[in-house]
Amino acid sequence: MSKTNQKIVPHLWYDKESKEAAEFYISIFPDSNITAVTTIHDTPSGDSDIVSFELWGQKFMAISAGPYFKMNPSVSFIVNFDPSREKDAREKINEVWNKLSEGGTVLMPLDNYPFSERYGWIQDKYGLSWQLILTNPTGEERPALVPSLLFVGDQCGNAEEAIHFYLSVFKNTKQGLIARYPKGMEPDKEGTIMFSDFMLENRWFAAMDSAHEHKFSFNEAFSFVVYCDTQEEIDYYWERLSAVPEAEQCGWLKDKHGLSWQIVPTEMDELMGKGTPAQLERLTKAFLKMKKFDLMELRNAYQGY
Repeated sequence: MSKTNQKIVPHLWYDKESKEAAEFYISIFPDSNITAVTTIHDTPSGDSDIVSFELWGQKFMAISAGPYFKMNPSVSFIVNFDPSREKDAREKINEVWNKLSEGGTVLMPLDNYPFSERYGWIQDKYGLSWQLILTNPTGEERPALVPSLLFVGDQCGNAEEAIHFYLSVFKNTKQGLIARYPKGMEPDKEGTIMFSDFMLENRWFAAMDSAHEHKFSFNEAFSFVVYCDTQEEIDYYWERLSAVPEAEQCGWLKDKHGLSWQIVPTEMDELMGKGTPAQLERLTKAFLKMKKFDLMELRNAYQGY
């Protein structure tokens, strides 16, 4: 998948380990590689490494930007092992589980559950959470990696509303499966979302409510970058998604559910990748002062106007 056709890219925040974590993940998943590493200087966190990488053909980004945010299981990746696609899916799931468990924390043991004969939820040593599942989709095929949002605490019960909201904001969308909690699953409320998936910009996402007590919620450690080709597009997403004025900074915003997004010009990656140290310095200086990105101003700073 080249970056042009992946408009929404998961972005992971680490203290110092972005490169190390990316190398760990690409050693585990097929069709994975690091595509770029750029260091930006004199940010509020000092020097920050920005790592672009691909896992199983999907684009990811990671940054080392200080100990300000810690990842938690409110956003995780569902990893689909499909026996109809991979003949040794069961061995593969065990193998990946063993690698991810190294230094990690088991949230749900790899076991037989009513919804899958092999499933487990693990938080790896870098804090990122993974739900490994042996699937056998009789319906439509799903990609190998699907980001999953867990609505907990005061957001619990909002998964359905959030899905409708995202489907209204983005293009190339589609509602997938919806499974609701039945009666008798307390503390989960009957009718709330046990599992649902949906497509935004041709990428699958999943969402679920959980009324159990969790000591975490969405934070900046996990965000989604939305690449925009024009200023109009930047304005469009900014206007619709931003709901927390004090969270607006350097292209970052928070929506009404507390999920973080970065609304970024598509050409930013290219500029960062091929810029001279002086161009990068000017670009960094310019964007650190911005809330919403101003494409013209960024181009001018880069060119030195």
